[in-house]
Amino acid sequence: MLMMWKHTAKKGFLVFFLVILAVIPFVEPDEPLFVKASEEITQDDFPEDAPLEDKLSAILSDELLDGAVTGVSIKHAESGDMLFSQNPDTRLHPASNMKLLTAVSALETLGKNYRFTTEVLTDGRQRGKVLHGDLYLKGKGDPTLLKEDFDQFAKDLKEEGIHKIKGDLIGDDTWYDDVRLSQDLNWSDEPFYTGAQISALTLSPNNDYDAGTVIVEVTPSNKARGKAEVRVTPETDYVTIYNKTEMVSEDEEKDISIEREHGTNTIIVEGTMPVGGSNSRSWVSVWEPTGYALDVFKTSLEDEGIRFIGKSRETFAKTPDDAKLLTSKQSMPLEKLLIPFMKLSNNGHGEVLTKEMGKFVHDEGSWEEGLEVMEDVITGLGVNEDTILLRDGSGMSHKNMIPSKDLAQLLYEAQNKEWFDAFQYSLPVAGEPDRLVGGTLRYRMTSEPAKGNVTAKTGSLTGVSTLSGYVTTSDDEPLIFSIMINNYLGSSGDIRDIEDEIATTLAKHEF
Repeated sequence: MLMMWKHTAKKGFLVFFLVILAVIPFVEPDEPLFVKASEEITQDDFPEDAPLEDKLSAILSDELLDGAVTGVSIKHAESGDMLFSQNPDTRLHPASNMKLLTAVSALETLGKNYRFTTEVLTDGRQRGKVLHGDLYLKGKGDPTLLKEDFDQFAKDLKEEGIHKIKGDLIGDDTWYDDVRLSQDLNWSDEPFYTGAQISALTLSPNNDYDAGTVIVEVTPSNKARGKAEVRVTPETDYVTIYNKTEMVSEDEEKDISIEREHGTNTIIVEGTMPVGGSNSRSWVSVWEPTGYALDVFKTSLEDEGIRFIGKSRETFAKTPDDAKLLTSKQSMPLEKLLIPFMKLSNNGHGEVLTKEMGKFVHDEGSWEEGLEVMEDVITGLGVNEDTILLRDGSGMSHKNMIPSKDLAQLLYEAQNKEWFDAFQYSLPVAGEPDRLVGGTLRYRMTSEPAKGNVTAKTGSLTGVSTLSGYVTTSDDEPLIFSIMINNYLGSSGDIRDIEDEIATTLAKHEF
């Protein structure tokens, strides 16, 4: 019996071997005989009329996402139906997608026409050309104040006949608390504009409105010796520049570093600058922005010919309740402030708006009270309060958490609000080159049908990339999407390509 089984097995193997020999001549020399199971079908292999789920699943099978955690939620913008999801309930770090929550909460709480106010007041009296008393610069959170606004304040005082001030120059930043940095900000982010300190009295160097920063620009001199030229905008003695640069010949490499020492306003500029080299420019945060604003305001007064006499000082204090208003300025309305906030992903604006909401609702300009207001607003818009953690208004914290399903729900409910047009208009627009239109998406998805169609907020931290917003399919179906990728390693550009492929697939899709 055993001999018969061995004979049969031997005969079966011989037949199998002959079949293999017969097949081999018909296989192309460069084709493997056996296809590896790990070679998965890609999205490009699907016909255009393939189900959306198959297309998106193929994109999300990319090996670049191995080991990462990816949450994706796609909703129909009109019906609210969930069309596709992957890990929709998993709490993930939103990075700057956190600004979606902040913008929605600010619009709902403050209103799109809300403005910040800055005031100049005195507790003294004017006698002739001399103001006898202290001059107060009172900030109420405006992150858009520029040097030219302080120049206008000085002109207003001059027109009132004030040429001399016998008293102190006092900065009042008590509209908010004195906590300058959010609780989870990394110390390594603090010297840069992305981690600028928050004060109710602050100043921006240009129309990007990065409050609490100065622009340091390094330009080459004409000779391959000595130092490069360094300029600070606005001009201020509040920061000290140590120029350790070295000019080198035009065929040598440019290597310029600009960084503020922690806990000081000492900015070290060092490295090599070749003759004819391109300029280097950096936005550097200042230590204690209230003093920075006060210093620049004093310069504006002096430029207008207004002098302090006697034993005057520059200091900080609360403005007396009975102080007289001399001049003031209102900021642009919130709906216009949202443009640099959202399109340029301005972290400082997110934190200012958070504190302003706390001040507006609870009369306390703090992160704690502002985040409480935000939580109340977003849970009222369908976000589950049991599955979120809010730690700041910008998204810089690695402890913020929200599922993609909740972000998509927030975007869905926002459509029903009277301020929605202002909110949607503030989102970056894919492929649009104008930085105040395309924003952080101006170099992404530059071809149709995604270009000009995808409007979404980007987000990026170490190991975190997010993209959430709105898109219309090729057959005019409006969609909402939220893509959240956490814990990835490798190139952030590669991860953004995956996000863009998902958004572009939605734009191309026909139901």
